[in-house]
Amino acid sequence: MSTTTLNEIESISTPAAGPLVLQASGLHRFFRRGGEEVAALRDVSIALEPGEMVAVVGPSGSGKSTLLNLLAGLDDPDGGSVRVAGRQISHQSPAAQARLRGELIGVLTQTSGLVEHLDVIGNLRLAASFRPAATSSRALTELLREVELSERANARPSTLSGGETARANLAVALAGGPRLLLADEPTAEVSTAEETALLELLRRLQPADGATLLVTHSPGVAAAADRIVRLRDGRVS
Repeated sequence: MSTTTLNEIESISTPAAGPLVLQASGLHRFFRRGGEEVAALRDVSIALEPGEMVAVVGPSGSGKSTLLNLLAGLDDPDGGSVRVAGRQISHQSPAAQARLRGELIGVLTQTSGLVEHLDVIGNLRLAASFRPAATSSRALTELLREVELSERANARPSTLSGGETARANLAVALAGGPRLLLADEPTAEVSTAEETALLELLRRLQPADGATLLVTHSPGVAAAADRIVRLRDGRVS
């Protein structure tokens, strides 16, 4: 798939054919603020096909974090539905949502999601254990090599540098080959050079049948995506 620049296309057009990795349809989410009902999301739809990388951009308060929580099954929409790899993740029990999230979704945040009492390779093993397909130790070792952390396999998270932590988080999010990667400001804590390297890794290591959705304020990250979704006041603008 060719990479589209920031100014060329800013849409959420549904792919014409092929099985969808993500299909979020007509999402609404409302919150109470005092006696007032506030719309965080209003009729937002997004579809991702295999191999796609889509960036979601917008000002603070536009609904980006709310959208991520709905797509990850951490919250339920007041209207609409979310399906990942054909399986509905919205409006399920918390236990079912947690199971589906573990099987299908990798989550990459701007802060470290590593378990401190485990070393780097232990964090990868833990993440891969939730995936339906068995992942060999050799595959995890190769993943560490790809993110240039082979020599830090037995290091504890607190001893990693900022760039090493970002690459370790990426490896953990991709361990076991999730179908959907959700990334929230994944390059916020790294330098410009490290951002470029992280994006190259993300593109190269994404499973062939998977897709990535990035929430970002970085023009560099948005420009690296195939498509861009702009949110403003809870709507696609």
